[in-house]
Amino acid sequence: MDHETLRHFADTWGLVFLVLVFSAAVLRLFRPGAREYYRNAAHQPLQDDQEPKS
Repeated sequence: MDHETLRHFADTWGLVFLVLVFSAAVLRLFRPGAREYYRNAAHQPLQDDQEPKS
């Protein structure tokens, strides 16, 4: 394979691959029931579930 062949492959199938990955990420983010999961993940650093040291 020469440089032109690899470049052509990346221009066509690389773009298709990246569009599919982006679409999968968006679908996973906006799926039904995901709101509660991401809300819990956002508030987790703010929760104090350890007892204070004396």
